[in-house]
Amino acid sequence: MYLYIKALHIIFIVTWFAGLFYLPRLLIYNTEAAEKSEEVQTALRAQFSVMIRRLWFGITWPSAVLTLIFGGSTWFMLDSFPQWLMIKLCFVAGLYLYHFSLHMIVRQQLAGIFKYTSQHLRIWNEVATIFLIAIVMLATVKSALSVVWGIAGLILFIVVLMSAIRIYKMVRK
Repeated sequence: MYLYIKALHIIFIVTWFAGLFYLPRLLIYNTEAAEKSEEVQTALRAQFSVMIRRLWFGITWPSAVLTLIFGGSTWFMLDSFPQWLMIKLCFVAGLYLYHFSLHMIVRQQLAGIFKYTSQHLRIWNEVATIFLIAIVMLATVKSALSVVWGIAGLILFIVVLMSAIRIYKMVRK
């Protein structure tokens, strides 16, 4: 039974991350619709609102809840609670905070409030990638991963990622 629950946990992690990766792109496009003519902007925002609602409430939220249910179920089936799992759960908690922050932005945009620039949203879009790498590395490498090397690798990845965003911004202009 444990392996079936673990498989379902992994499936819903994948669908959750699909939503976390695609939703910020829709938020960016919805924000950038302001640069278009009034007629085009109205049409784009109407279409993006439908897409955002369906993705967020139809796929991403249910996947986040099911990930939590099946992940919690696998946790209760474990015989022990290794240190790497505690660190992983801290990253998972951070991922849920990220999820809630996206929920706030979704509600704002659906209400016609655009507080963030497309550049801010592009940077925020990469946060899910950082969480994904940290969580997968911890779940895969487990205790064989040195905390120091793990943190150093994560920081290096963040630096490379932020540099890539800056380069992309320069190329776009």
